[in-house]
Amino acid sequence: MIFTETKLKGAFIIDIERREDARGFFARAFCQHEFEQHGLKPVIAQANIAFNHKKGTLRGMHFQFPPAPETKLVRATRGAILDIIVDLRPESPTYLQHVAVELSEDNNRALYVPERFAHGYQVLRDKTETSYQVGEFYTPGSEGGLMYDDPQLGLQWPLPVSVISEKDAVWKLLDEQGAEVKRRMGQGRQEPATVGSGKNG
Repeated sequence: MIFTETKLKGAFIIDIERREDARGFFARAFCQHEFEQHGLKPVIAQANIAFNHKKGTLRGMHFQFPPAPETKLVRATRGAILDIIVDLRPESPTYLQHVAVELSEDNNRALYVPERFAHGYQVLRDKTETSYQVGEFYTPGSEGGLMYDDPQLGLQWPLPVSVISEKDAVWKLLDEQGAEVKRRMGQGRQEPATVGSGKNG
């Protein structure tokens, strides 16, 4: 696999390395050792699939607060999506910044979403299917979301929104919930280990 870190520290685009022959190709899509070598959480608590009938469908922007923050490894196994993630780590120099990556059945690309990030995507083709490998169990009491068109985020979606869930259409704007999001996400900050602290065993 080929790991390319985005401008948001800890968020990686992951490309496969194809081994091709007359049958087609074979490639590794996940490896615990390689994830660990790049400092990524290699745990998969749940594996989910989402199917979307119509292009323009929008899902997001979702996250879970500490103590149940999620990592996600997202891939479009059929069709294509524009996947966007937003850094919600208050201590990060890229707090509230985002990156957008096209994932499709053609490029076989995946996006690794770190803990304490919001995640969402828009479907670019009819009958698109996405897979998520998630590093934490779904915890309803910890879930949260951002409005996909919040002016503070400035997210650029390529198509008019054709379908969106009732829940995703009514998330609060950052003007209303920004202080609370920052406070709760700050509780999940991982302090760096120091010599003699015992954190390194």
